[in-house]
Amino acid sequence: MQHDVRHFDLVIIGTGSGNSIADERFADWNIAIVEKGVFGGTCLNVGCIPTKMFVHTADVAAAPASGARLGVDATLDGVRWTDVRDRIFGRIDPISEGGRRWRAEENANVTVYEGTAKFVGPKTLDTGTGETITADRFVLAAGSRPVVPDVADLATVGYHTSDTIMRLDELPERLTILGSGFVAAEFAHVFSSFGVAVTVIARSDVLLRHEDHEVASRFTSVASEKWDVRLRRKAVRAERVNGEVRLHLEGPDGAEVVTSDELLVAVGRTPNADLLDLSTTGVELHPDGRVVVDEYQRTSVEGIYALGDISSEYQLKHVANHEARVVQHNLLNPDSPIASDHRYVPAAVFSAPQVASVGLTEEQAVEQGVRYVAASQAYASIAYGWAMEDTTGFAKVLADPSTGRILGAHIIGPQASSVIQPIIQAMSFGLDAKTMAKGQYWIHPAMPEVIENALLNLPLD
Repeated sequence: MQHDVRHFDLVIIGTGSGNSIADERFADWNIAIVEKGVFGGTCLNVGCIPTKMFVHTADVAAAPASGARLGVDATLDGVRWTDVRDRIFGRIDPISEGGRRWRAEENANVTVYEGTAKFVGPKTLDTGTGETITADRFVLAAGSRPVVPDVADLATVGYHTSDTIMRLDELPERLTILGSGFVAAEFAHVFSSFGVAVTVIARSDVLLRHEDHEVASRFTSVASEKWDVRLRRKAVRAERVNGEVRLHLEGPDGAEVVTSDELLVAVGRTPNADLLDLSTTGVELHPDGRVVVDEYQRTSVEGIYALGDISSEYQLKHVANHEARVVQHNLLNPDSPIASDHRYVPAAVFSAPQVASVGLTEEQAVEQGVRYVAASQAYASIAYGWAMEDTTGFAKVLADPSTGRILGAHIIGPQASSVIQPIIQAMSFGLDAKTMAKGQYWIHPAMPEVIENALLNLPLD
């Protein structure tokens, strides 16, 4: 017999940043949450949190190697991979499970559906559990997934993505990483620090090609001393022979083959919008597959919002969290909506060295016809960088020559992800370069002096 279709005030699809929306202010709303995987989304389970736990461990493992020239003779005795892995996921998995249990069992107004949802009509959702539901309002927060590139026979070799590589049962002796963005760079650091021979395959002529070109070039040259970096290569075919993965490449010097024990595919992520059959409810998509939203995170359909990787060009947790707060406010206050602020979105790459950026790169400034001046400062020329004998790090700042308004900053070097924060603050609150540099004390001899000096070097009008 046909059951009555359950109707909800709100349906949230995805339990990453979307899961934070339904707080105590929604206690009298009838809410459904739909999740196809584990609770907590990309960041908690396969993204920022576990990767940074591995990165921190890798930083510790890499420390002895850098000590020798400072007069410290230390050696790495070994890395207990399964201990590292189990410590990390032994902390993360219970958080995910606890979040699921809390929503499913302790929120009287919330119904959890564990299935892959898809729309089957206007504001009508097949939850993937055998039950179809309707609602007045939907939040699309279903995230993204790793891209699988078009490489012949790739499916036959048992490759890994960022979803699976951290749960390996043993460390491989050799790892090939296909891709050259932040995910590739972070995992190359992790595994090479643990003693794995890493090969990185890039289509472009630099690693981290979306960064400021000078930063990307510097990172590529540093990386090339530690890893086998192959630039301007196209992967054409994969095979597994006698347990080894062989990746066939085409490059500047013709055909070549890279052999390793495991293959990590890290060529990017794609929004999960295509899994939801959004056309049946009328939600518009960008050509690249992202959901179209306005400044209030509203889609083309009244009452349907979207946030995070499914709609944002920034695949960043701090952006998804910001957008979730905006959606939350706009659900509660439809007559006085607030807009998302995407003016100054920073990002960092937790590799070795770290890379951090905010605002325009020089290439973007030129492309957009923005008048700018730029200045750099080497870590080696500030006291702490000198003490560390850092020879490769630098900070670059871009500013408007007439007003001193800061347009962007790009840092490669120790603690770049923290060192950049004062610039983000200055840009967000309208502090100009000269006032920022001269209007406050900068602790000597701390790392942020690299920012102070870069600001002082700007040739402003």
